[in-house]
Amino acid sequence: MVDLIAEQTDVVARFQGGNNAGHTIITDKGKFILHHIPSGILREGKVSVIANGVVVDPAVLLSEIDSLSRSGCSVTPENLKLSGRAHVIMPYHMAIDALREGAAEGAKIGTTRRGIGPVYEDKFARRGIRIADLLDETALAARIDAVLPERNLYITRVLGGEPVDREETVASYAAFGARLRPFVTDTAAYLHGVASSGGNVLFEGAQGTLLDIDFGTYPYVTSSSAIAGGVGAGCGLGPGCVDRTVGVVKAYATRVGGGPFPTEDGGPDGEKMFERGGEKGATTGRRRRCGWLDAVALRHSVRVNGITSLALTKLDVLSGFERVKICVSYKVGDRRTDSFPQDADALARCEPVYEEMPGWSEDISGARGLSSLPKEARDFIDRVSDLCGAGIDIVSVGPSRDEAIVINGLFT
Repeated sequence: MVDLIAEQTDVVARFQGGNNAGHTIITDKGKFILHHIPSGILREGKVSVIANGVVVDPAVLLSEIDSLSRSGCSVTPENLKLSGRAHVIMPYHMAIDALREGAAEGAKIGTTRRGIGPVYEDKFARRGIRIADLLDETALAARIDAVLPERNLYITRVLGGEPVDREETVASYAAFGARLRPFVTDTAAYLHGVASSGGNVLFEGAQGTLLDIDFGTYPYVTSSSAIAGGVGAGCGLGPGCVDRTVGVVKAYATRVGGGPFPTEDGGPDGEKMFERGGEKGATTGRRRRCGWLDAVALRHSVRVNGITSLALTKLDVLSGFERVKICVSYKVGDRRTDSFPQDADALARCEPVYEEMPGWSEDISGARGLSSLPKEARDFIDRVSDLCGAGIDIVSVGPSRDEAIVINGLFT
């Protein structure tokens, strides 16, 4: 969806998260899976920005740059800009993440084991290493020496793992810095300049609202502010920098990893969604849990993000269902509620109250306008909009760029 909207923008900026995100894009050049680089990189003439709120694994970022270049997509300092303030995922972050998750008993968080949580911990504990630190090997060595002994003590004594080698870490990350140097800039100043000159900037999130550190299903969440409110701090712009907020939601619901999921369907309907939707995580390859669209969670997302319109994706996956369901409220014991709970334990006790609608059997992947959709599909779209309180501007009926119905242009 970001790739689609990016055609109408000048810059696409990632403002949070790390390579725990996996964004799949299908173009006439093939299928691309991006983890760090904004999805706008595949649009010629657009600038992609990795802003200060992102945490970066330099090896993964350089691998993406190389992979895109081999595929014929130009990645240069002119169309990719990296904040020197972005924090770096170090080997000890990945070691800590994997050891903690491996040792967890009972309900695991479902981390991708990419070191995301530990690097955000170090950022807010003021012991982080930033991209700018990689550009000077002497300064980098000093920063590593200030942090690594404590981290290694924690890894070996508390978690029972192997220590991270100091010399190898300094050498490899200094080499990463040498390669990344041409891309490093003050992205906050750059974005301010674009906005001040009247350019369009599209801010791309990495995770969904229910993975937000504050408003998600805590503790089964990511470690950053994934909601639209994170844009300002994650990019270095004022609170008035966003004038439209597009929420992206599937026509059904999915979740990777642990955590409560009231509308999860463990039967044949959920299996059908999994198969038709190709629901495997782009980062880890893990199976996504599937279920029906949850309008309670969607209303919560619309509210906390200030969503002005929605992009409804994967409507084609629901073709062939005799009946389609939407969760309109929750039942807790004998009580019904329309409110999304504040904690995961309360959410786990919620049972979905469904509204059923007639399904449709037609293949809708060729539809390019609302009038081309079956009445039942149009009724489903309208009902989702009514239930969540936001209009739907885009509907996707397939994975390719041209398999989208644009109802209202975002910049008209």
